[in-house]
Amino acid sequence: MCLDFINTLDDRFSGEPNELLKTYIDLARFGEDTLILPTEQVDRLFTRSQESPDLAQRALQSAKQLREAMSQIFYAVARRKPVPRGAVILLNGFVQEAAQHASLTPARRHFEWEFDSAASDFDAPLWPIARSAADLLASDQLQLVRACASKTCEWLFLDTSKAHKRRWCDMTKCGNRAKARRHYSRQSS
Repeated sequence: MCLDFINTLDDRFSGEPNELLKTYIDLARFGEDTLILPTEQVDRLFTRSQESPDLAQRALQSAKQLREAMSQIFYAVARRKPVPRGAVILLNGFVQEAAQHASLTPARRHFEWEFDSAASDFDAPLWPIARSAADLLASDQLQLVRACASKTCEWLFLDTSKAHKRRWCDMTKCGNRAKARRHYSRQSS
């Protein structure tokens, strides 16, 4: 989920990145779409964002700060470069904030982190996202973080393929385009 959140700035490395989180509601909808926020909580946040647009806007800016800190960290990991210390410090602040709103709850044969779903706090969508980033960074799956090989995409993804040699974020989109370009260039030669 944290990688999907980083990808909410589409065309990141182009001259014209496409911001997918234009409003606070976009952030809340991301939470709903990724199942980190229940619909009722999203509805409460939507109502509150209309009542307190300045607070909602501040939370949106915090979300973008978190996203960019995570972006710096995970792109450095994917490219095997040094991780920026400032980004880790910023992420740690969000992780500590998230920890104040999380509790362990029993689930089938294990426990899960649960965040206060009754909360109408504008930062509520950030808590599970920050926790997701911390969990991935502290896991053995960190080595599976990749950036899409398509220069027009470069989205981050987790390579769970059997051989761990996946190159594209989505074979049906970026992978097929690359294969079609190679095929066309071979046919043209």
